[in-house]
Amino acid sequence: MRTSQLALSHVTKRYPGRTVLDQVSFTLNRGEKAGLIGDNGAGKSTLLKLIAGQERPDSGEVTVTADGVGYLPQTIALPPTATVQDAVDLALADLRALEAELRRAEQALGDGEDPVALAAYGVLLGRYEARDGYDADHRVDIALYHLGLPALRRERRLGTLSGGERSRLALAGVLAGRPELLLLDEPTNDLDDQAVEWLEAQLRTYRGTVLAVTHDRVFLGRLTTTVLEAEAGKVTRYGDGYTGYRTAKAAERRRRLQEYERWRSELIRNERLAVGHAALLDTIPRKAPLANFGHGGFRARGRAHGAMARIRNARERIERLTANPVAPPPDPLAFTARMATAPAVAEGGTETASAELPAAQLSDVRVGDRLSLSSLTLDRSGRLLVTGPNGAGKTTLLKLLAGELRPDEGSVRVPGRVGHLRQDETPWPPDLTVAEAFGLGRVGSADEHADALLALGLFHPAELRSRMDELSYGQRRRVDLARLVSEPADLLLLDEPTNHLSPALVEELEEALTGYSGAIVLVTHDRALRTRFQGRHLELPGTAGIRVGRRPVVPLPAASGRGAAVDSGRPASN
Repeated sequence: MRTSQLALSHVTKRYPGRTVLDQVSFTLNRGEKAGLIGDNGAGKSTLLKLIAGQERPDSGEVTVTADGVGYLPQTIALPPTATVQDAVDLALADLRALEAELRRAEQALGDGEDPVALAAYGVLLGRYEARDGYDADHRVDIALYHLGLPALRRERRLGTLSGGERSRLALAGVLAGRPELLLLDEPTNDLDDQAVEWLEAQLRTYRGTVLAVTHDRVFLGRLTTTVLEAEAGKVTRYGDGYTGYRTAKAAERRRRLQEYERWRSELIRNERLAVGHAALLDTIPRKAPLANFGHGGFRARGRAHGAMARIRNARERIERLTANPVAPPPDPLAFTARMATAPAVAEGGTETASAELPAAQLSDVRVGDRLSLSSLTLDRSGRLLVTGPNGAGKTTLLKLLAGELRPDEGSVRVPGRVGHLRQDETPWPPDLTVAEAFGLGRVGSADEHADALLALGLFHPAELRSRMDELSYGQRRRVDLARLVSEPADLLLLDEPTNHLSPALVEELEEALTGYSGAIVLVTHDRALRTRFQGRHLELPGTAGIRVGRRPVVPLPAASGRGAAVDSGRPASN
């Protein structure tokens, strides 16, 4: 019996100007649940396309021994005029092909006396029944219900659906086909918590093999037995699921730090040896006095000869060490608070230090029909998690606090320096390099900016020369993050900070936020980040009323008679 469901052997894939995958080899066994992680642009989606047969490698071999491959891309390859039924048929294409082959074999049976035809029909029928092909369309409807698209008409045009709805439709079709190998590209995108939990339950009981590209750490922790990390053209395999991956990465960092410290200690030791023996050599006379010509002269020459040999050996060792340096692991991300101390005028005209003021105060604020708050106060080390459905005003609130938007009514007071990581992409000039974008508008030389950026570990040295318009969205996001962590701020405004970042980087970001002494306002769909969040929770449910945690809060009366939201002071709940 074959145990390997998927095998890649020395697979290389190139695109103009870069090699995405370089001599990649790994296998997945039957029933294995693997997560594929890595930064944007690392080749994850390309890898799935190669396995699905949608692209071919430049060299190497991809071997799939599965009866049916279900592939969920990030976008459906159908025009807007196509129907829901077209999308279902595309997702079930291999099952539809098996069904058509079964019908042809059935017609070829004739009177049923041909043993070869009967055996072929039996094989096809067994394969079709193993995948429960007769009930596939019904399973599509069940999946659509759990994914938040009940009663979706099959004749409806795809152009009338949102991007998230099209993704959920494709996911329902892929799951309903019950292939032996599932290839899922960001399957939890556009799903609420309830839908993700249903998906996880389906995949846990799924008997086939799963390879899922995902940034969802909860999904990785609950589902995967194996983690594959794509980085710098290579793919590294980690066992014991996401917990094993985190343990291995921590051990890898410790090993790198130990190797760097050994290299550094050896370099310092040899530099000291060279300096010390040079000083000793200077104390030895160049020529011995005549009285010491015999025994004393021999001793002086011997000392000089030994010191020179030790100097030469130390210098040769220094040259070898400097020619083969050991790079230290990147510095952990760290946010720095810079508390404002300039005087400010408080209510009543008295002067007070702004360091004594809250990090943010909003009073009787209204922005069109997007947001209405009667009061909101965040102290200088406060933590606030803002949640709510799309359109509830979460991003609007952050833009108010950043000073990028003025309210139609009310006041917004933020006395300190603000660091804002936006959900929307920063409009960088396309001809800037990564290093130039990082240093844009900052004091210092280009080399200083490059060294500071490299120390963060967010980019490899070769990437610093890449132009911004050549980068993936996730890579441009890392430039924004690098600028954020390298500038002191009193208040951090984080709008979906984990979007398009690798799980390893998200873990580091979360650790940095834990050690930050200033105030934070966080908007996120990241389940792990929400669960671990320690602070207050403000829920903005749009026009349905204000909720804190899972309890409704009676709006405070505002001057204009509208309702407002107040955070509860309780820890965030999900």
